[in-house]
This record gives sequence, structure tokens and C-alpha cells, in this order.
Amino acid sequence: MLDPKIIDEDVCRFLAEDVGSGDLTALVIPEDKLAKATILTREAMLVCGQAWVNAVFKKLDEKVVIDWQFKEGEQAYAGDTLCYLSGSARALLTGERAALNMLQTLSATASLAKQFAKAVEGTSATVLDTRKTIPGLRLAQKYAVRCGGASNHRVGLYDGMLIKENHIMAAGSIAKAVAAARLSSSLVDVEVEVENLDEVKQALEAKADILLLDNFTLEQLREAVELNKGVAKLEASGNVNLSTIRDIAKTGVDFISVGALTKNIQAVDLSMRVDLEA
Repeated sequence: MLDPKIIDEDVCRFLAEDVGSGDLTALVIPEDKLAKATILTREAMLVCGQAWVNAVFKKLDEKVVIDWQFKEGEQAYAGDTLCYLSGSARALLTGERAALNMLQTLSATASLAKQFAKAVEGTSATVLDTRKTIPGLRLAQKYAVRCGGASNHRVGLYDGMLIKENHIMAAGSIAKAVAAARLSSSLVDVEVEVENLDEVKQALEAKADILLLDNFTLEQLREAVELNKGVAKLEASGNVNLSTIRDIAKTGVDFISVGALTKNIQAVDLSMRVDLEA
């Protein structure tokens, strides 16, 4: 789970965006009116994002009670009731969209991560996410990726080093780029993106820790694994989907990075039904 402070910052931002100076429509409801509600899913999903939902409603009214019917990371199916809520009618209606937005987004991310992780079961490959996340939701989406059983690549530019084509061009060569990276930081692994087998050899000679094999064919991946002989870690990337990932994993690479985990998600179809108490 993420630091509660991060979740609180997210929720404050979501409510500021959606509620602003106040929910005008909620004013038609008496301030003391109580209500009950249920959140339902219309499709199969991995439940993820409960802490954000809880924080949304608690931020609006501490007295709101939420009774989850599924644990975080548990599988739910179409028609299932995810949770029951009770409390201030205004708070429930005001928080509905912010809560559902986060739940549907993180559950979609976790559900997709689960599919990709399952697709490589039995191989030595680990599925990684990328920095191709929804702006402002990186930490939350990377949490959801872990919830789904996949793993995180670097969080940002500050906690990992990945030398890509433009870095290599600016530095002058793979060898020069790796040498400069070693001088600038000894705290993280040096990863180099390579586009062909000749660059694989150059990166290995430069003693890079990880090689990112960009858009390699299956045969090229197998050749790279043979050239590497277990010296560096190998990460495959590009043209990865649920139809191709298992064959990629079977080539012997260590990691497979999948931008789709956080970039190509389709929000889970959720509904919140409110029953106003007499």
C-alpha cells in the first residue's frame, strides 16, 4: 500500500477538481438526510483502489461507513457488489464520481497487470511497467501494477538510469555513455537501450548492467540471450501484447516491459446506487 499521505494528497486534488467551492446539486438534499449505497461492477475485475475510495468519503464526512465485500487484490465478477456505504446523503453523492474514477482506473490497471503476469507463468521472465502512466497517477498506477502481480520498473528519472538512443547520440557512443553514467552515479544499475545485435555486443563490452532489447524479433532475442551468457540482465520491449508476451518470455529474457499496463487501460464499468432513507 502507498503512504497514506500520498493517498490523501491524491484525494484532495481529486475533490478540488470535481467539487471546487462546493457541490451545487447536493444542496437540493437536506443536510441531515441519510442514505445507503452500493458500488457494483458490471464486469470481471481485480479490486484495487479501496484506500482512495475510503479517503474520498472520509474527507467529505468522517461518519460515512464503508463495508467492503472483497479484499484489495481479490477477483470480482460482473454483477458483484463491491461494497456497501452508509452516511450523509450529501457526502455519498458528492464523493461518488471521484471515488469511482479512482476505483475504475486502478482496478483496470491491476486487472490488466494480472493478465500479463499470468501469461508468463512458468517462465523466468518478470513483467514490468513503464513511465507511460496517466499524468498525476504514476504512484497509484504502479501500486495497482503490483496489486495485479506484475512489477515496477523505475518510478521516474530520479531512481533509475536508462540510456536511450538520444542519450547515446549525445554522448558519442554506448561506451562513452556507460562510462559517463558510472561516473555520475554508482547507486543504481546502468541500463542501455539497444536496437540490434551489434549494439548488444557494444553494451556488453561497456559492462552495462541491463540491456533493453528494443523491438527485437524472437530470433534476435534468442541470439541476444546467447551472446549475453547470463552476464547482464536482459529486458525485452516493443510489440508486446497478450498474444506475443509468452513467446517473448520463452526466449530467456529476464524482464519484459509493457507500456500497455498503465497506458492502454479501459476503465472498469462500475455503478453506485443510492437509496435515500425515509
